[in-house]
Amino acid sequence: MALTKLERNSDKNFVCPTCGNELRRVDGELKVSEGKVNMQDSIPRHICDNCGVFYRELLHSGYYDVFDLPDSEKISKPKIKPVAEIPPTKLKREADGKCPCPRCGERMDFVEGGAVQIVDGKPDFSNTVEHFHCANCKSIFRKIAGTDYFQYSEK
Repeated sequence: MALTKLERNSDKNFVCPTCGNELRRVDGELKVSEGKVNMQDSIPRHICDNCGVFYRELLHSGYYDVFDLPDSEKISKPKIKPVAEIPPTKLKREADGKCPCPRCGERMDFVEGGAVQIVDGKPDFSNTVEHFHCANCKSIFRKIAGTDYFQYSEK
């Protein structure tokens, strides 16, 4: 049994010592199983959905024990492909002006090219060429010059 002292972020919430994501707090509740009260379930838990574990405080000591999260409580996240696995792809607008995202599978919006915008006193050329934008995974796919293919773009 390895105990861990959990750190807090700037919002005073606990963060996961493994991945650094903010932990989700779930208050404890009394459950009766086989005629006995399970006191472990009455202690609040701090859940890391990213790592699939939860932390429970040991005797109000400020130290936490880590446990694997049961499969029934895990939150399924959509699978997002790494950028290196996405080859240049032909993307075509459908009737609603959207198309499926090659990275996460959600629907991407088509953004028409427009005039240069002035942002903070500097020209912003990011929206001058047509591209697709995915609101789910925050991906942007820009057209490769002289082709019908689109490629993932950082900005």
